[in-house]
Amino acid sequence: MNLEDLKQNQENKEIVAELLYQLADDDFLVAYRGSEWLGLAPHIEEDVAFSSISQDTMGHAAMYYQLLEDMGEGSADSLAHGRKAAERRNAVLLEEVNGPGNYLIEPNYDWAFAVVRHYFYSQAKKIRIDSLKTSSYEPLAEVAVKVNMELYYHLMHWKTWFVQLTSVKGEARSRMKLAIDKVFDDFEGVLTLGPNGSKMSELGLIEDEKILKQRWISAIKPVFDSLDLTLPIEFGMKNGNGRIGEHTEDLKAAIDTLSEVYSLNPAVPW
Repeated sequence: MNLEDLKQNQENKEIVAELLYQLADDDFLVAYRGSEWLGLAPHIEEDVAFSSISQDTMGHAAMYYQLLEDMGEGSADSLAHGRKAAERRNAVLLEEVNGPGNYLIEPNYDWAFAVVRHYFYSQAKKIRIDSLKTSSYEPLAEVAVKVNMELYYHLMHWKTWFVQLTSVKGEARSRMKLAIDKVFDDFEGVLTLGPNGSKMSELGLIEDEKILKQRWISAIKPVFDSLDLTLPIEFGMKNGNGRIGEHTEDLKAAIDTLSEVYSLNPAVPW
């Protein structure tokens, strides 16, 4: 299935667009939250590494937005910066702030939360990308191959942090366990493909979300077992289902910041 095929089938086009919005918005928001750690990471080497990962991830979002532009959904810039919070389809977990304060005024960010969120998300993203490499929508499959080239490093980075911090007794492990609980409260929102997930799999765009979720559990469980951690049976969507436009005030504030320059002059490319 290619772009010309979609132009002849509006229903299929809408399903493909929905998946692309999820992929693009997820990466766009988690990359932004990652960028807020610039100058605040635990050490200078991590500053460089985290910035590189966030830059890669923002680049992935740009590729998905470009696919949407090619489909006639609007310019990539406007899709990234010009849409309101209710129009976004990112998982709520990825929009949540890094911690109290903000980047310029008394940032009291939670490194444990950052590690857990990015590790769990990177693993889920890797599983999705592996599925998307054989997507029936050829342009998406081509983008997935490109994205996959950088994911190995991202996943290895966050898994290393996760294992090291959780292996240490005392405050580090306690804070990591609190962060794990917090992430699991909303992690179902990352794993779901939304109300049209079954149609996405029927079209061959991506595998069924139940299969993808089980693969994520299978990848994470050995790590949890090795660290004497218990993987919950169910995950939640405590703060809303972003796949249907339910979001927090954190997203609105993030969009206001992200779109500030774009709003001054929409003609300037991001």
